[in-house]
Amino acid sequence: MFQGLRTVIYRVNDLARAKEWYAALVGFGPYFDEPFYVGFNVGGYELGLDPDAAGAISGDSVVTYWGVADAHAALARLVELGAKEREPVSEVGGGILVASVEDPFGNVVGIIENPHFKLSS
Repeated sequence: MFQGLRTVIYRVNDLARAKEWYAALVGFGPYFDEPFYVGFNVGGYELGLDPDAAGAISGDSVVTYWGVADAHAALARLVELGAKEREPVSEVGGGILVASVEDPFGNVVGIIENPHFKLSS
């Protein structure tokens, strides 16, 4: 049975550049850094970078949404870092805001501001 989100892996064609870009985005470096895989611990979840981009299609149909406190600010930050906006911030009901971008490596990255999910302290 599912226990919850654990890992999101993005396939990238330039691991060094992707590692630098994602480190700038999350504000810290990876906890696991090898030539075959780079992993960041983001709030207890893994954001992984896989340099084996063989067979990857830019903008695959899967979108993973990362929780954010402020969707508008998060989208602005992503675009500032060089991501391309795909979907602007939109309310999808119940005060939930979502948006998505394409990272510089062709992956779709979603963000979600969900007032019904609060981080425990």
